[in-house]
Amino acid sequence: MRKTNIFENMENDIMNADINENEKSKLLKNVMRLKENKINIMITGATGCGKSSTINALFDTEVAKVGVGVDPETMEIEKYELDNLILWDTPGLGDGKEADNRHAKNIIHKLAEVDAQGNALIDLVLVILDSGTRDLGTSYELINNVIIPNLGADKEGRILVALNQADMAMKGRNWDYDKNEPNNTLKEFLDKKAASVKNRIFEGTGVNVTPIYYSAGYKEEGEEQSRPYNLSKLLYYIVKATPAEKRAVYVNNINQDENMWKDDDELIDYAKETKRTILQSVMDSASEGADIGGEIGEVFGPAGETVGRVIGTVVGGAAGVVKGIGGGIIDGIKDFFSLW
Repeated sequence: MRKTNIFENMENDIMNADINENEKSKLLKNVMRLKENKINIMITGATGCGKSSTINALFDTEVAKVGVGVDPETMEIEKYELDNLILWDTPGLGDGKEADNRHAKNIIHKLAEVDAQGNALIDLVLVILDSGTRDLGTSYELINNVIIPNLGADKEGRILVALNQADMAMKGRNWDYDKNEPNNTLKEFLDKKAASVKNRIFEGTGVNVTPIYYSAGYKEEGEEQSRPYNLSKLLYYIVKATPAEKRAVYVNNINQDENMWKDDDELIDYAKETKRTILQSVMDSASEGADIGGEIGEVFGPAGETVGRVIGTVVGGAAGVVKGIGGGIIDGIKDFFSLW
C-alpha cells in the first residue's frame, strides 16, 4: 500500500479550501517550498558504536549495514536518500592512523560543502559514542579536532552527541530487561558519563553540548528487532536541532513501528513535544505571507482527515495524551504523520 505524503495532503486541502485564490496561491507556493527542502544529517562515530543500528531504528530502513565482524562495514562515506531526508554515514575512526587521517579529511570536506543557496550542506552532525567504552580518546579527537572546528558559526546548533548501547554500559548489569530501562545504579553511571563527555568537549572547544544516552536496539538478519530505549528522546533532539523550515521532512520517514518508541526516561513527553515542534514549524512555514491568521487550521482538513485539524488542536491546547511516537500517531495525528 502506498504511503500518503504529507505535502500531497496539504496541497489537496489548499485546493479544496474556502479561501480566495490569492491566498490559496500563496499557500501552495509555501508548500512547494517546504516540499523542496532537504535535510542532510551526518552520522559519525567510532567503529562499533552503532551508527547503522541507529539509522535503521529511527527510520525503519535496512540500507545501513550493521557490522557483525571485526571489519567496519562502512569504509567510505555512504549516502542514503530517504525521500528528502539524506543521511551521510561516515566511516568509524580507530582503524589506524592512515585510515583515520583519510576519514577525517573526507569528513572535513563534506562539512565544507554548500547547497545551491550557499548554505552549509550538512544541517546536523550526530556523533554516536559507545556508552560502555572507557577510552573515548578517538571520539574526542573526532569531535574536538575534526568536527567542531569545521562547523562554522553555529557550532552548538549543528552538533548532537549521543551515547548508544546504554543497556550494555555496565556489561549488561543493572539493566531491567522486563521494563527495558536502566535501574538507578546504571542511570547514575550514565548520567555521570554524559556529564563527563559534556565537560571534555567544553574543555577542548568551548562549545556546550548536551549528550543523551539511548539504545538503538539490535536486529540481526532474520531476527526480530530488540526494543530500543530513549529512541523518542533522540528523535526529539534531532528534530529540535533541525532548521524549523525543514522539520516536516521527518514526517514521511519516521519508523512506523510503535514498539520502537515506547520506552524512554519520561522526563518529558518527547513524542508530544516532537509532534508540537514539527506541527508549529509546518504551520508557520505554510502560512508565511498568507493573510489567513487563525483560520490556518480550517484550511487543512475537510472532513477532519488532515493536518489542519491537528494543528488547530495543538495550538488550541487541547491535544490529547500521547502514549509514544507510534501510539500518539495512531491516536491523534494519524493523517499528519502519514505512517498508517
